[in-house]
Amino acid sequence: MASSMRSLFSDHSRYVESFRRFLSHSTEHQCMQEFLDKKLPGIIARIGDVKSGIKILSIGGGAGEIDLQILSKVRVQFPGVHINNEVVEPSAEQITKYKELVAKTSNLENIKFAWHKETSSEYQNRVMEKKVLQKWDFIHMIQMLYYVKDISATLKFFHGLLATNAKMLIILVSGTSGWDKLWKKYGSRLPQNDLCQYITSSDLTEMLDDLGIKYECYDLLSTMDISDCFIDGNENGDLLLDFLTETCNFNTTAPPDLKAELMKDLQEPEFSIRKEGKILFNNNLSFIVIEA
Repeated sequence: MASSMRSLFSDHSRYVESFRRFLSHSTEHQCMQEFLDKKLPGIIARIGDVKSGIKILSIGGGAGEIDLQILSKVRVQFPGVHINNEVVEPSAEQITKYKELVAKTSNLENIKFAWHKETSSEYQNRVMEKKVLQKWDFIHMIQMLYYVKDISATLKFFHGLLATNAKMLIILVSGTSGWDKLWKKYGSRLPQNDLCQYITSSDLTEMLDDLGIKYECYDLLSTMDISDCFIDGNENGDLLLDFLTETCNFNTTAPPDLKAELMKDLQEPEFSIRKEGKILFNNNLSFIVIEA
């Protein structure tokens, strides 16, 4: 691996911008929305004790867009019931955005928010020190398990925090996605970063099976338009390529042979499809619902 290649996580502002481009060029949030609209109401139908209110724990809640969608579904399902929504999120910047979103969103009466600026493992350590385990009616981890060191221990811990009839929702890339192929083939040749690890739903369900935890897994189709990646000097394409490879300025720092091979692969059917003149990378998502 060329020494000039460095992890995208080493340049925070470029990472944030490349992630923003990813969201605007993919159906990621639309795919999540479809799941929340069609599947979530049935999943949360029996959570919680309506007398004492419903307790929701968001791990890696980010800027809150998906969290608020989830809360709106819970409110519809349990009108007038008090909801306690606690958020664990390590980025102060994201927490600020989340608070701004809450401030300008209507219909949040009966919902109490609390934010904790910490990672999931820091939360876990804090809870363990208290020796009083707060039980939750709904826990969700959306696209965040990549940033956890010991995933199996994390799953076991949070599963232990589920109250009677509670559910846990995990969203991450599917084992059928282009990400799975990309990471398996190129992971060892791209900048390694201890902040992030390659994991798909296939790895996760294997861990859950080993732990003896019951779950259901739903796969939904999602794509990311990477057409701009094949236009020389296209800033948008360069940022999307950085996001795909988790490499800062991949286009200008990757060894020519690695770049040529990867760019060719990205156009192959196991990575992408061609539709209406566009190259659409397979961004399929898995929604894993865990029972108490």
